Amino acid sequence: HEPEFDYLKSLEIEEKINQIKWCPRQNSAHFILSTNDKTIKLWKVFEKSLRVVSENNLNDGQRPLPPPTSATALRLPRLQQQDHIIAATPRKVYANAHAYHINSISINSDGETYISADDLRINLWNLGISNESFNIVDIKPVNMEELTEVITAAEFHPQHCNLFMYSSSKGTIKMADMRESALCDKYAKMFEEEEDPSNRSFFSEIISSISDVKFSRDGRYILSRDYLSLKIWDTKMESRPIRTIQIHDHLRGKLCDLYENDCIFDKFECMFSGDGSHVMTGSYHNYFRIYDVEGPSDVILQADKSAFKTAKKDVGAQKPALPLDAVDFSKKILHGSWHPRENTVAIAATNNLFIWSGPEVQSIHATSPTTA
Repeated sequence: HEPEFDYLKSLEIEEKINQIKWCPRQNSAHFILSTNDKTIKLWKVFEKSLRVVSENNLNDGQRPLPPPTSATALRLPRLQQQDHIIAATPRKVYANAHAYHINSISINSDGETYISADDLRINLWNLGISNESFNIVDIKPVNMEELTEVITAAEFHPQHCNLFMYSSSKGTIKMADMRESALCDKYAKMFEEEEDPSNRSFFSEIISSISDVKFSRDGRYILSRDYLSLKIWDTKMESRPIRTIQIHDHLRGKLCDLYENDCIFDKFECMFSGDGSHVMTGSYHNYFRIYDVEGPSDVILQADKSAFKTAKKDVGAQKPALPLDAVDFSKKILHGSWHPRENTVAIAATNNLFIWSGPEVQSIHATSPTTA
């Protein structure tokens, strides 16, 4: 992605990538879908062999040869493999379809379509067609002064190509069925937990905003992340989550300070493990946490080079890893990924990429970081 300029709105579009998704593999090459605030690109990533001429009519590869004196002395040049490189080329560019910043993309289980979501709309694309998309969700009011919520994330169901969900800044998750109508403004299900009126405060609406949602691999459960907690929902029960895991409950007393330094608006991602038995999300001071879905197990790891000597610290889910005064809020783990078949996680921290791998989550160990 490169810096662009929206001449219609006189806005600079940063090259900063908001999200990356792997496409289903169909041949030896990999395909990746990536997006910045306005433009989505489909990339082909492949291994390429570099070959050089090792022998020709004037050189046998070791020393010069005299020019051939007859046609029978001519010989074909020989190529020798010199190196393998990883190459990436953009195959499709999907542009000019979003008026607002794109926050998420999700590839359908059919392998042919994907959705892209911005603050107010969700568009449906065909991977092979870059010049048109279909608007399937539009929550923009006629009068923008009546705007009460925005879309924060969207994802396709992993098994049913007609189902997708999207979360909102009001703390709701809506599931829609594309078979019912072309415009999915009417949701099939809405997952929402009623807030205790006694806990309402000035910050209630901000901290209840959902920053990320994920389906489990079988599509039975939904994982959502707001500022203070992780919630696991059963798709068959809309009234309340089956489990709530407190991540930042110890920060409730500092919400005013976090509002002033804008940390309260940080968007933390969340993810299921490949088998759905564990969930993971990030926190401050370059900490991230892995939880057992069924039990109380909680593993906390730090994505920091100095933490490689003591990579694992078991802590109780209800107590912070550090005293509040010692927490560095400028160091935060917002992005991560879990391998679909292995207990391997990748964590982005500042300008480093850290990879942890282990036979089971409880004994994850740290490997050398790679500079991003």
